[in-house]
Amino acid sequence: MQKPASHRRKNQLNDEWILVSPHRNNRPWHGATEQANEQALPVHEGECPLCPRNDRVNGASNPDYQDTYVFTNDFGALTEYRVNDDHEHPLFESQEATGMAKVICFSPKHNKTLAQLPVSEIVPVVQTWKKEYSALSAEFSCVHIFENKGEIMGCSQPHPHGQIWAHQHYSTEIEKENKKQQAYFSEHGRPLLKDYLRQELKDKIRIVYENSDWIVLVPYWAKWPFETLILPKFDIADFTSLEQTQMQTLAESLSVLTIKYDNIFKCSFPYSMGWHNAPADLEDKSHWVLHAHFFPPLLRSASVKKHMVGYEMMAESQRDLTPEQAATILRDASTVHYKQES
Repeated sequence: MQKPASHRRKNQLNDEWILVSPHRNNRPWHGATEQANEQALPVHEGECPLCPRNDRVNGASNPDYQDTYVFTNDFGALTEYRVNDDHEHPLFESQEATGMAKVICFSPKHNKTLAQLPVSEIVPVVQTWKKEYSALSAEFSCVHIFENKGEIMGCSQPHPHGQIWAHQHYSTEIEKENKKQQAYFSEHGRPLLKDYLRQELKDKIRIVYENSDWIVLVPYWAKWPFETLILPKFDIADFTSLEQTQMQTLAESLSVLTIKYDNIFKCSFPYSMGWHNAPADLEDKSHWVLHAHFFPPLLRSASVKKHMVGYEMMAESQRDLTPEQAATILRDASTVHYKQES
């Protein structure tokens, strides 16, 4: 039997290399699986600035919303003001970064996450993503829709919510992904991610879930232990052309994935996730495929996460659990939430 060997895998979307060391942790899911000390939350929290009917810091009051609610972030990272920070030396380079930041409350229920919402209540979230993207992309070239879930990911509010940051400049990740996809399309005449998905469907070993429209998989080049990628089976570059049936099947995919995440360690699984749409100002988007990244940090248990330190900070990303092992664990996880089972 061949011994597991360390090797590197290349992320074809951003040119980064990941060191894979399967011999360090062949069966990490046999490690400790103690549950996190999760506090029971009420359906409505009187002090939560995201709950319906509550006041926010700026004095505004939230309406008595019934599904999703969107408002301009009271502490947004982007401003409307322009700053001239030019330096006479070329080593000191800056660029204006004006834009808009919004908050999307996924549900009025303070004590629920996407994993605990029925699909019928996730559909409005997807519809809101499309509506907000369509409006903001008419003004800004780069629109980032994302969610940080859990205190371990820096989330300051447990109320289920995500964010949108919109700006005219290309963010670093979008710029890298755009260049890679453009180069591949120029050489092969086909979108990179469509060819990649075709091969993943052939291999099958990294697929976690699929339905008529979407595929959830652990990418071959995954950096985080249980990182996943959501890809469409149909041609689409951004949210503007998403159809109602596709929003329904996407909601189903999000429900299955987030439930599986929670079931791995019987906890509210933390992650950062985000959608990568084609830049809105592109004249030709033929090379681009809409996709979502999920980056969860947990590795061994509900309380033990993967730290990107040392070699990862000074050299390149490294993982012990292979993407194929991670895909197997996720694929085998139940689609019934552990709190419902108990």
